[in-house]
Amino acid sequence: MDTEDGADSGSSSGGNMTTNMKEEYGLFVWPCSVILAEYVWQQRLQFSGVSVLELGAGTCLPGLVAAKLGLDVTLTDDSNKLEVLDNMRRVCDLNQLNCKVLGLTWGVWDESIFTLKPKLILGADVLYDASAFDDLFATVTFLLQNSPGSVFITTYHNRSGHHLIEFLMLKWGLKCVKLIDAFSFMPPYKASGLGGNIQLAEIVLVSE
Repeated sequence: MDTEDGADSGSSSGGNMTTNMKEEYGLFVWPCSVILAEYVWQQRLQFSGVSVLELGAGTCLPGLVAAKLGLDVTLTDDSNKLEVLDNMRRVCDLNQLNCKVLGLTWGVWDESIFTLKPKLILGADVLYDASAFDDLFATVTFLLQNSPGSVFITTYHNRSGHHLIEFLMLKWGLKCVKLIDAFSFMPPYKASGLGGNIQLAEIVLVSE
């Protein structure tokens, strides 16, 4: 599947790698994205017919897989990242997929977010900047409330344990219904080029 500007996380070179990671994070295909895309593919029967929204989509591999499965997909990233949003549109065109592309900044309540009612919310490696966690969880909580029965599925590097995420879920009235090691379901030939301690979590609203 063509992700155009996206490249494997190990393909950056030279002394500007750290700068590029900060400025162009959304233009790389990261391991968490590959793993979440694989999960969507493996669970395709479970997700049949649902509407999908990908948060912080970047090169949007999980969303592209969902669209390939014929699902109604909306791809979102920070409204200020115009280059990333433009790249998402090009990627959809290259893959002949009719996805909606929308600027959506976490924690910002503009008109567009109120119309979104996805049943499946995807987020690959969206838990990398602790300063944005509350904005992310506020947005996720709103989307889950706006679409009863929906689920948020995220893959993330378990850099400092699951405790901070557990705290945020408690704070925002969410609960984890599935937490698995990401490499437990990855085919060996796909996992061999990936690294890190990556978790996959399915998160829903706490039932009242």
